Amino acid sequence: MNILLVNHYAGSVDMGMEFRPYYLAREWVKMGHNVTIVAGDFSHLRKNNPEVTRDFQEQNIEGIEYCWVKTGAYHGNGAARALTMFRFVGKLWFNAQYLVDRYKPDIVIASSTYPIDTFACQRIARLAHAKLIHEVHDMWPATLIEVGGMSRKHPFVQLMQWGENSFCRNSDGVVSLLPCAKEYFVEHGMEKNKFFHVPNGIVLSEWVDAEPLPNEHAKLLNYLHNNHQFVIGFFGSHTKSYCLEHLIEAIRKLQDDSISVVFVGDGIYKKQLMKMASDLNNSIYFLPPISKKSIPILTKMFDAIYVGAVDNTMFSFGICMNKLFDAMMSGKPILYAVNAPNNYIKDYSCGINVKPENAEDLMRGIKELIHMTDGERHDMGQRGHEAVLKYFNYDVLPLKFIDIMNQVLER
Repeated sequence: MNILLVNHYAGSVDMGMEFRPYYLAREWVKMGHNVTIVAGDFSHLRKNNPEVTRDFQEQNIEGIEYCWVKTGAYHGNGAARALTMFRFVGKLWFNAQYLVDRYKPDIVIASSTYPIDTFACQRIARLAHAKLIHEVHDMWPATLIEVGGMSRKHPFVQLMQWGENSFCRNSDGVVSLLPCAKEYFVEHGMEKNKFFHVPNGIVLSEWVDAEPLPNEHAKLLNYLHNNHQFVIGFFGSHTKSYCLEHLIEAIRKLQDDSISVVFVGDGIYKKQLMKMASDLNNSIYFLPPISKKSIPILTKMFDAIYVGAVDNTMFSFGICMNKLFDAMMSGKPILYAVNAPNNYIKDYSCGINVKPENAEDLMRGIKELIHMTDGERHDMGQRGHEAVLKYFNYDVLPLKFIDIMNQVLER
């Protein structure tokens, strides 16, 4: 197949997030498909943005043809970012015939965060006589309303709603990272048989060729284990959305000198968390962020891994956290403080479930973990590890997506 994947923020291992388009495309290329990723030249998610001097400049990365669109830089989530969205979609719309002639797609995948990319992708697919799949990462505009506090009557929200309604009605297939969004999309015009679920996952090769930990991290974690501490780890961005303050409060109330918590990462909430835990210097530790390639080594040094999130109405559609799959892959038991209808911790018995935003229930979960035998914790962690190998990795997920494409093409 000739696959044209449109994702404004697509990156690569060297550029940084967003990784999913790259991981899928890399495997599709290995299968013999021709894959082109159309992306913007600037993304706030990337650590390195490409140097682009003209629209539709091409770059080959591991057999994937990247086609860059000049959109301009921005900071934050204001008008400047919105303007880059309109530039990106507008340039694709007006150059749809060029993209059709250049790449001759059999399948067009609209895969950006925001839904208005569907308008350009519908035009490209129509001109190419190709099938159109819309891939949903985030629930826009619902997220803008429920989390961002924007009014349903705001022109930007209404535009996004127009885009969502349009992809529901006009796509040949809708692939969602969130497993419980089907009925919502049906309410907005999607036919039931057009819904598919393909979650995120891990890259197995990254767990084989992992990079060593920085000395600072290795030194602290070895010290804690040499002093017979039970180490609960968290890795990722330090934001309020992960309920890290409740974990600190649980440790304060437990008053157990044999338990240590290690936070690895950075974020706007980190200084506040450090201040909050200033009286717990012998129990709670903060370390700088590390390379994604060092996560496998880091998780080996934990006895359990904390994964939490605020109790958010948006999770009614399901949840798909990359750090959860990393935690499961580590083979360590997970202390899971998330309220969502899909619960892999429960499904695979690979951790302890506790209520989100609840220090008392976190205390219960921690006590349950430390009172288990080493063998019980090992078996618990292994169940999560085996689930990732079977269902949540980028050896399996691209095949699942290709099967969906074939189903759509046969209709």
